[in-house]
Amino acid sequence: MPEFKYEINKKVAVLSEKGNYTCEANVITYGENGKPKLDIRKWNRAEDKMQKGITLTKEEAEELYNALKDFDFDQLG
Repeated sequence: MPEFKYEINKKVAVLSEKGNYTCEANVITYGENGKPKLDIRKWNRAEDKMQKGITLTKEEAEELYNALKDFDFDQLG
């Protein structure tokens, strides 16, 4: 099985922290020839291991940004 490769190109924000875990938004390139993507996921920084998350293309990130501009965050409680 080939080695899973990724590179964090830019750290955008740490959204939360709990113990050894952080929820981060980063620009990441996956694989040898991959395009940079916005990646939001949990990390175990003590072991430098990624957890579950979501990866968005430029177009998907722009759509999410536009949707959140008008979102009523009070709905979240």
